[in-house]
Formats: sequence, structure tokens, C-alpha cells
Amino acid sequence: MNWEDIYAHAQEWVKEAGNRIRSSFDQTLNIQTKSNPNDLVTNIDKEIEQFFIKKVRGVYPNHKILGEEGFGDDLKSLEGIVWLIDPIDGTMNFIHQQRNFAISLAVYENGIGKIGLIYDVVHDELYHAIRGNGAYLNEKSIPVLKSTTVKESIIALNATWVMENHRIDHNLMIPLVKDARGTRSYGTAALEMVFVATGRVDAYLSMRLSPWDFAAGAVIIEELGGVVTNLRGEKLDFLSQDSLFAANSGLHHSILKEYLKDGKW
Repeated sequence: MNWEDIYAHAQEWVKEAGNRIRSSFDQTLNIQTKSNPNDLVTNIDKEIEQFFIKKVRGVYPNHKILGEEGFGDDLKSLEGIVWLIDPIDGTMNFIHQQRNFAISLAVYENGIGKIGLIYDVVHDELYHAIRGNGAYLNEKSIPVLKSTTVKESIIALNATWVMENHRIDHNLMIPLVKDARGTRSYGTAALEMVFVATGRVDAYLSMRLSPWDFAAGAVIIEELGGVVTNLRGEKLDFLSQDSLFAANSGLHHSILKEYLKDGKW
């Protein structure tokens, strides 16, 4: 398997998809809801996923595809080579702001992340990694992550999880939020993960994400020595929804031990 060829194709297709999204900014969007009124999808999400599927199937007909909008394969396992695609991660931001969204694309082999690409379309910033070769922002190498303490860290966390909600006891998160230097929320898992990768934030926690939300970011962060697990500290399941906890290694260990050990995730 020529992974460099796959990597090159993936970068080319992500850039082309980004051009298509930028050219859609003046169009009237067809907006629909999915699981709830705030779970939005547009005609552009669907068109971009179908664009990727056509490209992958045209060059790699034996590869499988897991995509957010459901145009790929119905997978029961991650055997073989699987592309995990989120055509627009942060659709609400795309609709309301025309910024703070990204394309997320990963390629896995037998459950192991080989390639990860996250493209901040508006800023033309492509974060990318191929396993064993470090991670990059466009052509510039991203430095390996350094450990930080909670008190000197900015933590990406949706405010929903510090309010009463039906997923977790919100009181579990309050001590972490109080002890951290600050918190941020950007509304896009893909960008929040690359912000961890670049040290713009030090950790990112979410209670419920899908594989296409975190597959690419996991490859990039792990290439830089960071740790990506669920909130129990367990290996992620790339076939179903899971919680997510990404951080530099020292911070990941200390938050898991001091703040998350008693959580019922």
C-alpha cells in the first residue's frame, strides 16, 4: 500500500472541497435538521461528502467510507482501509458565521490511524499528519506538545457540561473549570482538536462525539505526543459515539487522576 499516494490524494481532495465550500458562501443554503432542532445539515454538507465519496471510489474502489451524512458504507468493523469523513464539522458555525468550521478526513487501516487532515477552510489552514512522520500546519512542522498544569491551562469545554444536563452530573466538571486558567468553546470538535495539537488550548473534553468528529484529530495529536481517549481514559471506539478527552500527556494524566476518576461516563 502506497500511503504517500493516499496522503497526497487526500490533501488534494480536501483543498478542492474547501474551494467548493468557499464558492458556496453567496448561495442560499438548504438547511435541514437531523436529531434535534440544533443538529443542522445543509445541501453543502451533503454535496461535499458525495464529492469525497466519488473521489475515493474512483481511485480506491476497495476502500470503505464512514461519513457523517450517511452516503458511505454501513460498517460493522474497521477491517481494511476506512476513510472517516466529516464534510463540514461545525455546521451551525458555517450557517451562522461562515467561519469556525472545518473539513475533517482520516484514513485508518484495521482500526489504526494512518492519515489525518483537518482543513480550516476560511483561513486556508491545513493541519495534517501521516503516521510516523510528525504533524504539519500547511508546510510548517508543528512542535511536539509540552506538558502543562491545570492552573496554567486553557481547556476547551462546552458550557453545556457545566450546567444541569441529561448526560453527566455537571458538578463533576465545576472543579476543573474553577482550577483552570480559562475555558473556551468553538463549536467544532475538529478545530478544537487541532487547537490542542498547536497548543492554542491545552485540553479538549466532550461528552458525546462521533468517529468522524475525532478520527483525524486523534492522528494529528498522537503524532505530537498527545493523548486521545474517552473520559474514562480508554481507547476510543471508532465505530460508535463516545466521550472525548484530548490533551498533552502530562495534563491528560493529571486531569484523569484528579478530576475524572470518579465520573460515571
